[in-house]
Amino acid sequence: MATAPKETENAIGLEEIHAERKKTFTVEEAVETIGFGRFHIMLFLIMGSTGVAEAMEIMLIAVVSPLIRCEWQLQDWQVALVTTMVFFGYMVFSIVLGLLADRYGRWKILLLSFLWAAYFSLLTSFAPSYIWFVFLRAMVGGGVSGHAQGLIIKTEFLPTKYRGYMLPLSQVFWLAGSLLVIGLASVVNPTIGWRWLIRIASIPGILLILVFKFIPESAQYNVATGNTGAALATLQRMASMNGVAMPEGQLREPVKERRGRFKDLIHSKYLRTTLQIWIIWLGIAFAYYGVILASAELLERDLVCGSAAPALQDSSNDSEESHSPCHCHLFGPAAYRTMIISTVGEIALNPVNILSINLLGRRLSLCITMGCTALFFLFLNICTSSTGMVGFLFMLRALVSANYNTIYIYTAEVYPTTMRALGMGTSGSLCRVGAMVAPFISQVLMSASFMGALCLFSSVCVICAISAVTLPIETKGRALQQVK
Repeated sequence: MATAPKETENAIGLEEIHAERKKTFTVEEAVETIGFGRFHIMLFLIMGSTGVAEAMEIMLIAVVSPLIRCEWQLQDWQVALVTTMVFFGYMVFSIVLGLLADRYGRWKILLLSFLWAAYFSLLTSFAPSYIWFVFLRAMVGGGVSGHAQGLIIKTEFLPTKYRGYMLPLSQVFWLAGSLLVIGLASVVNPTIGWRWLIRIASIPGILLILVFKFIPESAQYNVATGNTGAALATLQRMASMNGVAMPEGQLREPVKERRGRFKDLIHSKYLRTTLQIWIIWLGIAFAYYGVILASAELLERDLVCGSAAPALQDSSNDSEESHSPCHCHLFGPAAYRTMIISTVGEIALNPVNILSINLLGRRLSLCITMGCTALFFLFLNICTSSTGMVGFLFMLRALVSANYNTIYIYTAEVYPTTMRALGMGTSGSLCRVGAMVAPFISQVLMSASFMGALCLFSSVCVICAISAVTLPIETKGRALQQVK
């Protein structure tokens, strides 16, 4: 009888040994264990640099618009249509590339999108007419839509506590691209023309293609597709570069789920989140590109308080240009300086935004910045000097940039790996609907009713602030979900 407890004790001991031998870990647990190091710095520099290429392609329209307006004698709606078609291409391709990225990999789609954007951007510089220019820029917009996969790759490799700090810092690259294209435009446009500006602006995207081979496919994606060998090799490489040991045990395979299905986004678990995210993305893009294009219009037409008097004095001028419905007025050095100052605003609130995201959470932080954006749109109607107008534009660029930082992080964190790229893709697509409408408000309605345009921008921002604070899921400190 005395042997029974002993046999039970031995059995328990064997079970403990057996369990120890079968210890497993997930990709998320491995990422948390490995922590932040040299691998992530390399990832941040290369994937972050995609923002440079994207910003240059998007901001090109703002600095090229006055020149194509003059060259092809375009009216307001025709200039606005160029930007709208860029974002139409972005909208259509964003959904398609999001679906493909969830099924075939983030890295492949990212590479394809850069090749596509660089090819059509170069073709744009040879556009023989306005129609060709519009079509080719729409194709560029389609390619640029795939650049969001770089953000997803960064998100899936970053430990939880670093995501709220490192992802907003990526805004530095967007800022660099914006400043670079404005600086180039101030030199290239008056000398060798806008066609050479487009060719030069394509170079960063082409150079980035050459360094993509140093970035691996997402381990989250590989394990979700059953390719645990590739996922494990990537994690081992990351641990080696960071100088730490891998977690003990075997990499656990998740429950197999179909990937990249649109119906998952509107599943009851995510329906409310998805709908509110779409509203916020649409509103943020509407406000962001509204600010950029309104800045260009304010500078091109000198729509600041007190500018009417000089205009009246010149009303006797019978030159064709002064009566032209095309408003042929090229940027001067002062206009480029103002654009640079307002663009620098995009980084002004970054430290505050990072603290807010990590202390107050994603939802409340976004609500606050969207509310302030609404307020500053109304401030643009205050009668002020050129300096005051630049100050308001500076703050608006800072706020709309903070909005983008927060919603990018939230969207990447709230969806599981099996639908993360599709979630980002559809959000990016809805975002471009707002971007498509913005040119007609900033470049057409603003000419007819300045106050009306500003009130519309402000109202949309208020709706987004309400949607943000009522989002059902807070992702601050939350691990990335592998399956839904």
